[in-house]
Amino acid sequence: MPTIPGASPLRASDRLQIIDSLRGIALLGILLMNILIFGFPDHRSENLLLHNELSGPNYYTWWVTGFFFEGTMRGIFSLLFGAGCVLLLDRLEKRTDPLTPPADIYYRRLLWLLAFGIIDANVLLWSGDVLYVYALGGMLLYPFRRLKVRTLLIIAAVGLLIGTLMATADLYEKKELRTKGEHALLLEKQKAKLTPKQVKEKEAWEAHQKKHTPEAQRKEDAEQITEMRGNYGTVLAWSFPRNAHFQLLSPYDLFYWDLIICFFLGMALFKAGVLTGGRSRMFYTVLMLTGYALGLSIQYWEMREVLNIRFDVTRLADRVYLSWYEIRRVLVLLGHIGLIMLVYKAGFAKKFFTGMAAVGQMAFTNYLMQSLLCGLFFYGYGLGWYGALERYQLYYVVGSVWVIQIIYSNIWLRYFLFGPLEWVWRSLTYWKRQPFRRGVPMMQMA
Repeated sequence: MPTIPGASPLRASDRLQIIDSLRGIALLGILLMNILIFGFPDHRSENLLLHNELSGPNYYTWWVTGFFFEGTMRGIFSLLFGAGCVLLLDRLEKRTDPLTPPADIYYRRLLWLLAFGIIDANVLLWSGDVLYVYALGGMLLYPFRRLKVRTLLIIAAVGLLIGTLMATADLYEKKELRTKGEHALLLEKQKAKLTPKQVKEKEAWEAHQKKHTPEAQRKEDAEQITEMRGNYGTVLAWSFPRNAHFQLLSPYDLFYWDLIICFFLGMALFKAGVLTGGRSRMFYTVLMLTGYALGLSIQYWEMREVLNIRFDVTRLADRVYLSWYEIRRVLVLLGHIGLIMLVYKAGFAKKFFTGMAAVGQMAFTNYLMQSLLCGLFFYGYGLGWYGALERYQLYYVVGSVWVIQIIYSNIWLRYFLFGPLEWVWRSLTYWKRQPFRRGVPMMQMA
């Protein structure tokens, strides 16, 4: 590979351990929610009624994971992506040769991330891949890297407003489908002549009702299970259109704003010293208590309302009036940050944070490893356990993956400077083979 003059990646000594530890915690935590996509067909993961999960361990698993972790671990991971962009660019602008502008390295790094996202979705067959949209979102951040904390917070708040309005509009769109359809059916029952528009509204509502009966959803789930238990080609044929649709639409979807909110918030919190343990214990205590008190209260209310409407999303707007998802998610993840930082500053969990830092340093490898391991466990080209486990049993798989990744990451980094895919990514970014093994002189790597 040709050498880029003056360009080199961050050394291990340049890393901030608490950032790596946070990233490791978030990376493992993401699997708490992703496991539902890996192991369950679409409707079963969302609706407790389909398999009578309104009591017992499945019911309480739904409560615990949804209450504490829905969207929050991904949110912390996104915060750290924004923080990492600031950290990377700050180091690059101090070190890089004028012939290799920081923007050149930064955007090349993101383009390779985008390519890995395509591989994750369409080779490893992970339908929930975020690398692709992370790369697209990251491309927006470069011009904002030098903004002050207050300005970054304002941008994050605007993103939060946009995301909330988009999600709320979606709630009312679903409500409108029901109310207009029911009105047209009532008129028809009263022998009134329907307008062409009302006929379409009636037909759309009837189609929705037919598609969302428990029987229809169980049938769809059974078909999905059959496909996902097939061979690699069968799983690929079923997954590819879904993944392509998600990745093509992601820049226009709510999920893009979901990330942008946290990217800018992460940039602000990093610059303010919040993510590096630079604030007082009182600050983190207030952050934890406020985030949990407000965020978990909202989440409890929303989850109760979802149960009250028996998972009928067309009736949710009648109950909650506003989509609180993004607001609640940000509040709870800030509570998580406050709690983690209090434990970190207390100093009694040093081994825990050291272990998590290794996972975080290898977050790219570990993220793709989760796709590989879960694919081999659940899909038909592996063990074929897709749709076979109870909801609570999925978390035995999560625990097993956690143990593998914690042990593997800590052993690997005893001998190597980077995770295997981090090394590939860095070498491609700098178009130069990077040092890999610990203790090998730089001249031997040329």
